[in-house]
Amino acid sequence: MDTEAPPATPVAKIIPKALTALGDTRIDDYYWLRDKDDPEVLRYLEQENEYTAAVMKDTEQLQNQLYDEMLARIQEDDADVPHPKGSYEYYNRTKTGQPYPIYCRKKSRDGIEEILLDQNEMARGFSFFALGNFQVSPNEKLLAYSTNTDGDETYTLHVRNLSTGTDYPDAIPNTYYSVAWTSDNQELFYVTIDAAKRPYRIWRHTLGDPADTLVYEETDERFEISLATSRDSKTIFIESDSKTTSEVWYLRSNDGTGAFQVIWPRREGVLYDVESHGDRLFIHTNDRAKDFRLVEASITEPDPALAKEVLPARNGVFLEDVEVFQDYFAAFERQDGLPRILIRNLNTGEDHYVAFDETAYAVVPDANEVFETTKLRFRYSSLVTPWSIYDYDIASRNRRLLKRQPVLGGYDPAEYTSERLLVPARDGARIPVSLVHRKGVVTDGKAPTLLYGYGSYGVIIEPTFSSQRISLLNRGFIYAIAHIRGGAALGRSWYEEGKLLKKKNTFNDFIDVAQHLADHGYTSPERLAVQGRSAGGLLMGAVTNMRPDLFRVVVAEVPFVDVLTTDLDASLPLTVGEYEEWGNANEQLFYDYIKSYSPYDNLGRHAYPNILSTSGLNDPRVSYWEPAKWTAKLRRMKTGNNLLLLKTNLAAGHGGASDRYERLRETAFVYAFLFKCLGIVE
Repeated sequence: MDTEAPPATPVAKIIPKALTALGDTRIDDYYWLRDKDDPEVLRYLEQENEYTAAVMKDTEQLQNQLYDEMLARIQEDDADVPHPKGSYEYYNRTKTGQPYPIYCRKKSRDGIEEILLDQNEMARGFSFFALGNFQVSPNEKLLAYSTNTDGDETYTLHVRNLSTGTDYPDAIPNTYYSVAWTSDNQELFYVTIDAAKRPYRIWRHTLGDPADTLVYEETDERFEISLATSRDSKTIFIESDSKTTSEVWYLRSNDGTGAFQVIWPRREGVLYDVESHGDRLFIHTNDRAKDFRLVEASITEPDPALAKEVLPARNGVFLEDVEVFQDYFAAFERQDGLPRILIRNLNTGEDHYVAFDETAYAVVPDANEVFETTKLRFRYSSLVTPWSIYDYDIASRNRRLLKRQPVLGGYDPAEYTSERLLVPARDGARIPVSLVHRKGVVTDGKAPTLLYGYGSYGVIIEPTFSSQRISLLNRGFIYAIAHIRGGAALGRSWYEEGKLLKKKNTFNDFIDVAQHLADHGYTSPERLAVQGRSAGGLLMGAVTNMRPDLFRVVVAEVPFVDVLTTDLDASLPLTVGEYEEWGNANEQLFYDYIKSYSPYDNLGRHAYPNILSTSGLNDPRVSYWEPAKWTAKLRRMKTGNNLLLLKTNLAAGHGGASDRYERLRETAFVYAFLFKCLGIVE
């Protein structure tokens, strides 16, 4: 809604700084906002928060109403379906009024519960608290876990004695996600990060020994490393991946002091990951298969030339993941954008598919930590079906529903309808769109609509259920997801058509979807809100510059909007590793192309839509100053009286609040902003 800005509108001081690269000079008036140690920077962010609170004060009752109704749909006292591992069944549970999960295990469903970690106790006194690793040792007596208290994703690793509930004194700082135990329970492998927060070193820690041993270092700054343990627990893997190339090393878990051996030496453009099956390796790779295939090799002689093809490349089929068990494997595939599961019996070679009925849905593997099993556990959801956990019996081909996400308050999926559209893009491509709305919504252009997009890194935004979203649908909203290029909804080619020097396809696709929804009566520009997060925030910034007339409201959460400046700064987290996604702006071709769409560099004198931008002060992925600079420059450039708000979480990082109740309040705030700007009166 058009409104006059309150007098307290923050005004960022202008300090011109010349940024020169490849003979081109840009003047950045807000570069000074990068100095996190400058008290004026923090004060400016606080002023923006105060301004945002003042503008939204008239929605406080609405925010509370939205929060209450979203909370009322949640079963606060709840527990995961226990999953077996070793001699225990592991699960998390939550309690009413407590913001964090409690990590537990039992010997059997009727056994005595052991509380391994109570995150509520651990988080006491902290504004933010997150667990990174959680890995029980093979003898089930030790727990390796890691903690972070500011959202910057730098973790401290601990080892807990589960018999006594006490931690060993040797806490290890500066660690990252993934750890691996050796089979004798004495050695623990872990990952540390460099100054740019890139996971680059693997260390061996022997319990009780203060001197850890470096076992692997990744010197190529494009690559990040992680650890994994095979499902049969016999092999530990080091996985080193860039956006286009990977390399995997292995070590038998009973040889903790041995040397890791490479499986396939890296070859530029070849991606692969590995599952072990005794002395056999199942390798999921794009080698000679753009949408991936599955091959089998011997662990003692894994030469690619000797690998046996198990699942060949197939036209129109994207092989996303393979789960290998003693007697079968489950291949998670996608055909024409829709998921399916192929089951193969390793003893007979017989195949069959697990079929699903809805027009748009998501299927992902769940916790499958037992190697010797005849059951596959997976999760299923759609825009109208809450997350559901199934056990699928391979022999009988029957699936058993173990749990469906409770939705309190009488939710009836029959009252809603989900559709899948194929929208023509300007270059002839057909863009899948998933949408949901309450039955009875008329396509007369009047329905308020929230269109979500991402479109980077090959990430697929799945059409899954959200109980929070009911607060929109019950007020007549249409919710839609544009599966644009840059994601991999239609396979690897769909991803590659939206990256590097084809990145603008991502933006054009989103605009074409929005225009289609308006042209076909789903909504209109006056009723259309759009939302994106992180790289999806880049999408929001780009399409808003390109078509500010097409949207009424823009929600850009932790948006990557200062693309050119960030891409030129190799000291920042992720930058070098992202060259294979965006291009290296130190090269003229990429410099010119990135500059032509970078949202911060292309702001103009436009009547921009109502905009809400969010950030986290400790965000290691998209630095807080990107949305801060973007908002400051927008204030100076925009015309008209539409709202422009910046909301910075001063105690968190990329993911926002860690407390489940605070996350609900964040959503209630965003929804209230949508209602305010769309003129929806409660």
